[in-house]
Amino acid sequence: MDVMPLLLLIAGSAAVAGAARRGPVPAPLLLVGVGLAASYLPGVPDYTLDPEVVLPLLLPPLLYTSASDSSYLDLRAQVRPVALLSVGYVLFATVAVGWVAHLIVPGLPLTAALVLGAVVAPPDAVAATAVARRLGLPSRITTILQGESLLNDATAITAYKVALAAAIGEGATWTGGLVEFLIAAVGGVGVGLVLMAPLHWLRTHLREPLLQNTLSLLIPFVAYSVAEQFHASGVLAVVVVALYLGHRAWEVDFATRLQEEAVWKMVAFILESAVFALIGLQLRIVVEGLGANEGMRAVLYAAVLFVVVVLARLAWVYPAAFLPRLLSARIREREENPTWRGALVTGWAGMRGVVSLAIAFSIPLTVHGGHPFPQRNLILFLTFTTVIGTLVIQGLSLPPLIRALRFPGRDPRADTLAEANAQAQASRAAENRLDELLTDERNTLPAPLADRLRAVMERRRDAVWERLGQANPVTGESVDDTYRRLSREMISAERDVFVRLRDHRYIDDEMLRALLRRLDLEEAAAYREVA
Repeated sequence: MDVMPLLLLIAGSAAVAGAARRGPVPAPLLLVGVGLAASYLPGVPDYTLDPEVVLPLLLPPLLYTSASDSSYLDLRAQVRPVALLSVGYVLFATVAVGWVAHLIVPGLPLTAALVLGAVVAPPDAVAATAVARRLGLPSRITTILQGESLLNDATAITAYKVALAAAIGEGATWTGGLVEFLIAAVGGVGVGLVLMAPLHWLRTHLREPLLQNTLSLLIPFVAYSVAEQFHASGVLAVVVVALYLGHRAWEVDFATRLQEEAVWKMVAFILESAVFALIGLQLRIVVEGLGANEGMRAVLYAAVLFVVVVLARLAWVYPAAFLPRLLSARIREREENPTWRGALVTGWAGMRGVVSLAIAFSIPLTVHGGHPFPQRNLILFLTFTTVIGTLVIQGLSLPPLIRALRFPGRDPRADTLAEANAQAQASRAAENRLDELLTDERNTLPAPLADRLRAVMERRRDAVWERLGQANPVTGESVDDTYRRLSREMISAERDVFVRLRDHRYIDDEMLRALLRRLDLEEAAAYREVA
């Protein structure tokens, strides 16, 4: 097995993603662009998307990391708009795109056109979260988009299976499709509910952080594969488990949380970078398979379907945002009033991604009877152009659109004040607990050590309030920023001494690593990285 193409893909995509962090173009868009260009360079291998790899091996960890970082409480508060987008919109887009494709493409049966519609219907979880991180959207819109992108793949995959069964001659009915959807949805959620508590118990009872993080890496694959074994939705199973574990992550010990955050950041970075590079690298493969449809005719079909995809989303989002409030007094009382600006951004943030391409590549070559699948290569091309069009056109235009609409941003002072009040309450509880413990003779400490515990607690409490204070007139830093910088300088001086002592053989490398780890933990506590 030649692993060099895989290594080149990972290294190249990571390098491009790293470079994107220093420029104005979002990493997903730059990766797609570089992939498009690289697909025609001599010597670049053919990176054909294999659905047997993408769906079970790439989709679960990407869904898991996105869902575990989401807020279960926020998603629950927005369950109605999320359901309208992740289920209602996907089915609406499947029919709309399929019907138009059937009308404009000669010889494309309606069943095959609905396969295309199901393939391009869902905005992709990877695309939505990776592009939206830098947009500064209001929290409600962000929650709705994240929730939609986590759940809509299950709807799309089920709709695809039903349309595909009809297209290849297995027969499918609306009743059968509804039953299959319910089995997939209820089964996926059920598997997630069954697995989440035992997995959480196992996480909290493993005492070795390395074992806990190994389990963390296995969890999304376990949830996905178990659900698929029961012909349920692996997507929903992963999302349910991830939301539960993320909601209760505070019950895991600190060492595991520190390691897990670093591990999953690395995994997400590598997978997201590789996924977007893979999208771009499909260009040559897709174009070479067009055959008779190559040329301006295929480009015309692609342009029409891209417009249909965009308009269909806007046509669904506006009624879905405003009609429920007009029809239900309860919704008007419980939910904040949507705005036309929010609906516009939600409608425009419909980027497609690798899941659409992976599903398209899973379309069989033949139908029952041995005849070729109708217009399979054209369906692949139209899927590819839709993905690229939404990523590039909508992805590039979304930030300026948001800036033009002038959404109110978060109030940093209000956020800091809320954080300071929360820290003050926690510090009072910690101080009371310390006083209670020190009354027990089993917890007797020398006065300097007891004072040190109080000083650390007071430092945590005061640091947040100091961010509300005046900045240093010379450096522009707050008192808290100055404290962190000086603390870091002191730790750096200690670190230099330890290394020098190791170099002069006063201590060995094992002792150096132990001392450096202690400093690393102190630095992590003293200096909070600004994301």
